[in-house]
Amino acid sequence: MNDLDLDFLVGADNDDGRSKRRSRASAGRDSGGRRGRRRKRRRNKGGFLAPMLALIVLLGGIGGGGYYGYTWLRDAMVVEDYTGQGTGEVAVEIKQGETASDVAQTLVEQDVVKSTDAFVEAIAAAGKSSSLQPGVYTLRKQMSAAAAVELLDPSKQLLERVTLKEGLRLSDTFKVLAKATGKPEKEFQQAAKDAAALGLPAYAKGNLEGYAFPATYDITPKMSAADILTAMVDRFNQTAEKDRLEAEAKALGYTPHEIMTVASIVQAEAGSVEDMGKIARVIYNRLAVDQMLEMDSTTFYGLKRYGVALNNAEVESKSPYNTYRRTGLPPGPISNPGDHAIQAALNPPKGKWRWFVTTDLERGITKFVETEAEFMKIKAEFERNRGGG
Repeated sequence: MNDLDLDFLVGADNDDGRSKRRSRASAGRDSGGRRGRRRKRRRNKGGFLAPMLALIVLLGGIGGGGYYGYTWLRDAMVVEDYTGQGTGEVAVEIKQGETASDVAQTLVEQDVVKSTDAFVEAIAAAGKSSSLQPGVYTLRKQMSAAAAVELLDPSKQLLERVTLKEGLRLSDTFKVLAKATGKPEKEFQQAAKDAAALGLPAYAKGNLEGYAFPATYDITPKMSAADILTAMVDRFNQTAEKDRLEAEAKALGYTPHEIMTVASIVQAEAGSVEDMGKIARVIYNRLAVDQMLEMDSTTFYGLKRYGVALNNAEVESKSPYNTYRRTGLPPGPISNPGDHAIQAALNPPKGKWRWFVTTDLERGITKFVETEAEFMKIKAEFERNRGGG
């Protein structure tokens, strides 16, 4: 390697020292310094190119390593995800209060999505992280996270919407629920026996009749018979709190259970909401003078039948619900009353009525009177409208 090559590699600092020594050695031979200047110019060019070449080599090394590093980092950051729409069916339940991360974990456990990160990223990209709603959804095994997000729309919940009308007896409530859910009636009958588990108030005396609140319920496949009945009792408890049932019952001189019994009779007897308050007043007026209630609805309940008017044999039944033979209220509610009937029982209008008859069943016309003589007249009107039967 010649001096020029060595100078080129080691850089400008060493080059300056050698330049001085060579200048002294050649000073006598070239007073004009032309050869020294030419050699110096050549060495100065080498001093500029050396760091440039080193920088290029360094950047090249970093660039090559950077490329491979970027490729490794990119591959490491790509989350695992299935592709496509998946296969089969999986029922996935989102519980109250669960976050997107909680749902992601459930989906991974049921092999719906490949990884939690894939689902979290997909739902964030769709802008639906905060729109997950509790319920049961039908998804598929090994589907892409984006496809799973689409099926978790609240409108696609897997549920049965069941409406239980006011005044439905508990036995019929079980039939409706069994038909809607496919669960045997016996499951509901058995669940109804556990008053504590259902959350029944103490004044219900362990009897669900009257406290399975009539409303529309969304029932998911994972709900047990006990879960469904508990939801109905919860709804009753909310209504009782709203209506101040215990306090208002006490103010009237009755227990909450007695008020619910009155409300159930009102619900069964009334042809319209407008008549409910007056029917409640008739009941209270009769109770005040120890007059038998003589309600067909209670007697039919004891007979486990339905009807418009009792025959002579039915009037003689020994059921504790036969208010033609027993004074006072029956042992408990005869149906599950709605809020209007409960309100009527708690807030009856003032009046001296002690009899009422629905004289026109088709039009739902009910007349209220104060005397027995007036009662005989409206009863005869009922018989005529009924065809003399």
